[in-house]
Amino acid sequence: MSTDRAPKAYEGFDRMPLDGQWRTGSSGTVLTDVNPYDDEVLTEIPLARSDDVDRAYRAAQRAQRSWATFLPGERDEIFRRAMSIMDARREEIVDWLVTEAGGVRERAEFEWSLVKTTMAEVASYPSRVAGRILPGTVPGKENRVYRQPVGVVGVISPWNFPFQLSHRSVAPALALGNAVVLKPSGDTPVTGGLLLARIYEEAGLPPGLLNVVIGRGSEVGDPMVTHEVPQVISFTGSTPVGRGIGQQAPLKRCALELGGNGPLVVLDDAVLDRAVDAAVFGSYFHQGQVCMATNRVIVDDSIHDDFVDRFAERIRALRTGDPGDPATQLGPVINDGQLDSVRDKVSRAVSDGAELLISGEPTGPAGRVLPPHLLLGTNEVATAAEEVFGPVATVIRARGEEDALRLANDTEYGLASAVHTSDGARGVRFAQRVQAGMTHVNDTTINDEPNTAFGGEKASGLGRFGGEWAIEEFTTDHWISVQHEYRNLPLQPE
Repeated sequence: MSTDRAPKAYEGFDRMPLDGQWRTGSSGTVLTDVNPYDDEVLTEIPLARSDDVDRAYRAAQRAQRSWATFLPGERDEIFRRAMSIMDARREEIVDWLVTEAGGVRERAEFEWSLVKTTMAEVASYPSRVAGRILPGTVPGKENRVYRQPVGVVGVISPWNFPFQLSHRSVAPALALGNAVVLKPSGDTPVTGGLLLARIYEEAGLPPGLLNVVIGRGSEVGDPMVTHEVPQVISFTGSTPVGRGIGQQAPLKRCALELGGNGPLVVLDDAVLDRAVDAAVFGSYFHQGQVCMATNRVIVDDSIHDDFVDRFAERIRALRTGDPGDPATQLGPVINDGQLDSVRDKVSRAVSDGAELLISGEPTGPAGRVLPPHLLLGTNEVATAAEEVFGPVATVIRARGEEDALRLANDTEYGLASAVHTSDGARGVRFAQRVQAGMTHVNDTTINDEPNTAFGGEKASGLGRFGGEWAIEEFTTDHWISVQHEYRNLPLQPE
């Protein structure tokens, strides 16, 4: 596809792809999709109901049978064409991420790059699926283990990084020969679902393989999980909802990326400016609305005060406002409910004894631009004990390395974490004792690369996304044995 001339902008985001066509939902209710910064109406979408979920899954099941027979080169070519489309439509995609997700332009461009990088990674998946031939214990028997698609995958994605967090399940599932039914968040139906569907439609993905269901969780949430067709449910979102999905679908495979409470530990020999850089980014990138966000900054007592002074200076300089303005570094919180939740946690933390060092009132046309907040407290205050998901950081004083480790692990969550030290080997030793799926030495808690094991421990989820781990999640083993020689079985006639 030539990129010399920008293609015509995508249209039809008042409908959703169901059963090979773009249709309106049949619930009789309409979702008004707005810009969280100023409440500008972006589109209005008639919502789906449970009948539409059934239609989507049945269509996916039919389409998948043929898709599974496509040669690896035929499947990977879809993703290579999608990469070209991503380039041609870069500004269109970035603009949607700014206006619908409330991300500043730099953050929107980062998300665009994550999706394109994932496309490049999954393009190799069709030719990387490999089975095994194993020796038998019976004379003349050959055991083969074939790696096959699971069939149909249900994907439920959140609003905070909608384009990437939908795509990281949709793309590998499709590349490996599965069909997908995707339910994006009602806060980001376009960037979380419809935009991806248009891109892959333009890239030549056969109809019916990617169905998007936009509906209220109370109406379509349970059918998405309990329907008989999907063999895998991939969910990214809160821990309580993830636990509920696991209970609703006990015989399905669940890939769950849930809540986080990321600790960034600053040991006594850390390079302070480097640690401050990582903490500012980890705590306030995309208004802190990232599952990997630095929720707690745990700092050794010997450098605590110096760190806080430098950290506070950097935070006060952050620029808030319209995410469409290239100078803006922090935009709006996604909706009023999330804003109220963040402010409630800050209020309870202060009541619990935390010191509110930096704060401010919400601004902007819709009143959702919350200035960065900084608290000094303990592991027990609300902003440290709970996942905040807002522009808030809590600094906690540690009495040495062992105390820092205890504080880092003293949470039900275990997603992303980081540790800073001048001694790389010490950092790795510390990281190995952190109870988390991901720990980064001398870096921020926010890292996402498509070829490695992304996921959490404890209440932060099950399974891993990316690379060989994604291939494992979205395929299944089929043991087929071949008896080459006559086998003298018991119970033969005399």
